Amino acid sequence: MRAVLCTEYGTQDKLSIQEVQDVAAGPGQVVIDVKAASLNFPDLLVIQGLYQHRPAPPFVPGAEAAGVVSEVGEGVTSVVPGQRVMAVGVEGAFAEHWVVDASAVVPMPDAMPFETAAALTLAYGTSYHALKQRAALNTGETLLVLGAAGGVGSAAVEIGKAMGAVVIAAASTDEKLAFCRELGADETINYARENLKDRTKELTSGRGADVIYDPVGGDLSEQAFRAIAWKGRHLVVGFTAGDIPKIPWNLPLLKGASIVGVYWGSFTKHDPAENIANGAELFELLASGSLNPRVTDVFSLDEYRQAFDLMASRTARGKVVLKVS
Repeated sequence: MRAVLCTEYGTQDKLSIQEVQDVAAGPGQVVIDVKAASLNFPDLLVIQGLYQHRPAPPFVPGAEAAGVVSEVGEGVTSVVPGQRVMAVGVEGAFAEHWVVDASAVVPMPDAMPFETAAALTLAYGTSYHALKQRAALNTGETLLVLGAAGGVGSAAVEIGKAMGAVVIAAASTDEKLAFCRELGADETINYARENLKDRTKELTSGRGADVIYDPVGGDLSEQAFRAIAWKGRHLVVGFTAGDIPKIPWNLPLLKGASIVGVYWGSFTKHDPAENIANGAELFELLASGSLNPRVTDVFSLDEYRQAFDLMASRTARGKVVLKVS
């Protein structure tokens, strides 16, 4: 089968399209004929050997895809060959065929395009878990989303609105902020030219944001935390800026605020029943029209380099998808 292969750690320059050995389903596993696979920022870290999950080269990157079941292993009864499904794993999705644990495979609605399904699970699963379980976001609260035009950020904007929050979207360009307004953001902040703390305070009449959704890190994290409301919750989702912030410990003390970690991958393993319930609720929101995942850029498998370049440049809006077959 054809696949994107990482033969040594490094940037996307080290990747190549190669013929690799096909996969087979072992006990409890499913083989998916991949139709579309989604890029996520952690994919950039995985190929550099900088992520929590560190596969040894050579390996096929990619953690999220949608397609058709072609084979099921012993003991699998949740899906059958020929069924349209989406899945999240740890690696292997950027290929014509992908083997994953059956527990990671979810049947997808018949009317949903493969490109949309491929872009749904990780970003929306992460953001829904963050806002529901970790932040306990309430109707009428103010949600500040950093990196709001990216994959998880745009999902957080939509989900926050669906949960009844007042959403402030923060991003680095006016084009990204226009995209956020299309998603339903109530207010926007361009933190490339506006002070994030001061503007957040201004937009909230000095009160600050009740919940901060932060997949960015770096210097922006402290700026945002200094604009958090009393008893606010700052969600640590990721570090696309590259630097892990060091926030002074007196700030959460003075604000009576919480710094809350979000690791959706571990949540799915520790609380599988709750994760399944989250998925069902997300499907309900999709069916009602409250959520509309934006796939803004679609590339062929052979165009993987352009897709990775777009993700690395941080100019992507919404989700970037590889159309495999």
